[in-house]
Amino acid sequence: MSPDRRKHRGAHPADADIFAAERVPALRLAAAELSWLLSRGYQSKSSLKLVGDRHRLRERQRLAVARAACSDESLARRAAARVGANEVMGAELIVDGFNLVITAEAALGGGPLLRGRDRAVRDLSSVHGSYRSVEETARAVLLAGEAMSALGPASALWLLDRPVSNSGRLASALRETAAARGWPWEVEVVFNPDREMVNSGRLAVTSDSNILDHAARWFNFNEYLIERFIPQAWVIDLRE
Repeated sequence: MSPDRRKHRGAHPADADIFAAERVPALRLAAAELSWLLSRGYQSKSSLKLVGDRHRLRERQRLAVARAACSDESLARRAAARVGANEVMGAELIVDGFNLVITAEAALGGGPLLRGRDRAVRDLSSVHGSYRSVEETARAVLLAGEAMSALGPASALWLLDRPVSNSGRLASALRETAAARGWPWEVEVVFNPDREMVNSGRLAVTSDSNILDHAARWFNFNEYLIERFIPQAWVIDLRE
């Protein structure tokens, strides 16, 4: 596999076409159909293939539909655990570091973002064992910090995946930025952030579906960040 040399985490060449406004209704219907199947216990992989084939979706369209869909059970659980911005004041946050930074990078770089059935905002980027900073990384971290600071949490514990290469470099950048700005952050590089986020008892900041299905409380920080600080971001709403 060739090294990742991208300077931006922006749109793929075909995104303007496959996510054009006239294609969104079909994608929204596909997400609703996939959610219906998941709600009835069908396996996600086979269900996505069925829905994707039915609507003749491209690979990135299928990824978008998969990230936007969820079962009725997951929808109800995530809605019950989601807190409002007013509940972040004074709270101890635990932050899914790569999840947040990469979404902000994609937003600043012009990549498509998805608003899923659960209202969480997700990007279409993937980190498969390797992370590389892009031109928007420093700005993404600053905006995330400014948005977080505006909410007034007591503290924020950022977690990064140790198995992902360059996680140490991003951790150092986060620590340096927090120190320079006086933000009450701690940054840890751990082997299993998902488990630690679920078990921490802190307010979770993530859009990761696996965490959202188990976290006691979560705040839809990506949505807040995009709406208040990156309003120019390309957000595709795939809710029914």
